[in-house]
Amino acid sequence: MRTYAVQRGLLAIVQLAVLSVLVFVLTSLLPGDAADLRFTETLSPEQVARLRDELGLDQPAPERFVHWLGNVFSGNLGTSLISGGPVAGIVRNSIGATLVLTLATLAVVVPLAVALGIVMGTRENGRLDRTITSITLALSAIPDFVIAVVLVAVFALKLGWLPATWIGGDLLASPALLVLPVAVLFGRTVCLLSRQVRAGTITALNAEYVAQARRLGVPRRRLLLRHVLPNAAVPGIQELARTGDTLLGGVLVVEAIFAIPGFATALVDGVETRDIPVVQALTLTLAVAALLINLAADLTCNRLVPRTELLR
Repeated sequence: MRTYAVQRGLLAIVQLAVLSVLVFVLTSLLPGDAADLRFTETLSPEQVARLRDELGLDQPAPERFVHWLGNVFSGNLGTSLISGGPVAGIVRNSIGATLVLTLATLAVVVPLAVALGIVMGTRENGRLDRTITSITLALSAIPDFVIAVVLVAVFALKLGWLPATWIGGDLLASPALLVLPVAVLFGRTVCLLSRQVRAGTITALNAEYVAQARRLGVPRRRLLLRHVLPNAAVPGIQELARTGDTLLGGVLVVEAIFAIPGFATALVDGVETRDIPVVQALTLTLAVAALLINLAADLTCNRLVPRTELLR
């Protein structure tokens, strides 16, 4: 376990180094810059060139990369080219709403998806299995924006039971703000996760060690909890890591419809205004979060089923 953790940690460091280069290169390839987009109509070309020099936009790419990477390692994410404020504050303010939405969605989805996956797996090809599978697949096939529009039209505008947007709302004072966004994200997420748990449950139930446990008279409850669930959880945990990546990045449709000041909204705003330090910081934050989530998932799977180390 310790050897695998060290190896996986070293791999994560290498991945982070590669991602940092990719983030810088891709953001540097964006056409135009903050000076071009914001000040072209009000400043002369000479003034724009002077401003670009003040902002450091005319420096060679390698020099800018070294400077940016040094600031990142020192904890300084830079200054916004548009607002002039610290980028760390923008990241902190934008990721907060997305993180709350992510955790709330997972808190609803994970218990239900695990329960549904085990129920379907223990009743493979039965009526209940086919019914739940059909419902979850139907939910995942509906585009998020369609579900969002229908929910807002019915529960917010017509019935008035729930708020339609986050504008002017306080999450701590009104948790109802989370209901509609979580409901939109629920369908596809629970479908993907429950299907993976179902597949893991079926594989575990058909394993030889489970058949031997049955022959030895192990009670069904103990068999499921002690022998089947740890093995069935492996594909579910891996799918959960991928789901967490997607949710943490922010679902742009959900954030746009419900006016959520989240991660994806800030990233799009940064790209539109060519606020490169903001785009780089947000993208790097997402990459680090994705690496940590997948690292935790791999270590957890290895702990539950040590033989997964041999499969990599």
